[in-house]
Amino acid sequence: MSYASLIAAELRLIRPCDLLELDHLTRACDWVQSGAELCRIAPPATPPMHLVSYFPVVDKGHILLGDHISSGLWLPPGGHVEPGEHPRDTVRRECLEELRMRARFAQDAPAFLTIAETIGANPHEDVSLWYPLQGTAGLVPDYDRREYRTMRWFRFDDAPFDDTDPNLERFLGKLSACSLAA
Repeated sequence: MSYASLIAAELRLIRPCDLLELDHLTRACDWVQSGAELCRIAPPATPPMHLVSYFPVVDKGHILLGDHISSGLWLPPGGHVEPGEHPRDTVRRECLEELRMRARFAQDAPAFLTIAETIGANPHEDVSLWYPLQGTAGLVPDYDRREYRTMRWFRFDDAPFDDTDPNLERFLGKLSACSLAA
């Protein structure tokens, strides 16, 4: 199976929750089928559209977010997918690096997909697969302090929506609707 076929199969596992996610999913499927390079090969923005795996840690209506140093936003952990790497393997690798813990997937498939333009000197588009992980609300892992100023748990309703990924509120709504927030 080609790498593009592997990614296309992963995208087919996602059930869009709204028209925006359907649009992002359609664009992502078209992009994968186009033959474009899917993974970042040179930081920060080559190619200008590339795969990312987010792995929000959730528990009982709470989400763990980090005050991300380079973006200045409260973000769920995540990382760029390496060439040839399965996005779930990215989650496993990055979870060990950023949170120093093993990934406990809440489900086998990605729960959400977004395409977002990044901010900063080298804007580009991240095609992000969101894989929720099971955590323990209140317990903050030994996170990478080179990546985050601090980390903390937020109730879904109290997440800092003005200072986070613009899709986080939709993601949390989808989790709640699908009962994956337990």
